[in-house]
Amino acid sequence: MLGRGHFPYQLSWLIDNPMRRLLVTPEQLANRLPLMESSVILEVGPGSGYFSVELARRVPRGRLELLDLQPEMLAKAKRKLLAGGFQNVGFTTQDASSPLPYEDETFDIVVMVAVLGEVSSAEKCLRELLRVVRLGGVLVVHEHMPDPDRIPLSELRLLIEECGYMFRERSGPLWNYTATFERPIDG
Repeated sequence: MLGRGHFPYQLSWLIDNPMRRLLVTPEQLANRLPLMESSVILEVGPGSGYFSVELARRVPRGRLELLDLQPEMLAKAKRKLLAGGFQNVGFTTQDASSPLPYEDETFDIVVMVAVLGEVSSAEKCLRELLRVVRLGGVLVVHEHMPDPDRIPLSELRLLIEECGYMFRERSGPLWNYTATFERPIDG
């Protein structure tokens, strides 16, 4: 059984297992995001790119940036996206708890799927993401069982709201949910 910590790239085949669709499909996740064709998205911890192809497809006039700690995972995602012909994607290898190499208010949407419990400092990560998401932009966090790093919604809300975000909504059951938080315009 896997313990807490980042998901090892050697097991990325589990991320791409068709059974994962029983939890949430890339289409379902994308439908839960306030996407427009010109949206600029940051996907933190995309792993092998399970959701990335659908996100890039939904923003043909926008941009998708992938940020992952593991260069091996990022390489897998890059192969998928390049094979799909996507030109609107950037790739950065870095710890999400470190200062991010993006300007203030760069992104409309930040997406994290089963990642926040894996970062070295959730608070540092969230504060840095608050800096790079535009005013009125959103942070979308998806958590599900059986992830050993899963954060229950009540804990997630406390953590994220303490960092300056405002809870907007939850989709899905509590064991497999997507939570959307907004960066307040007046905050």
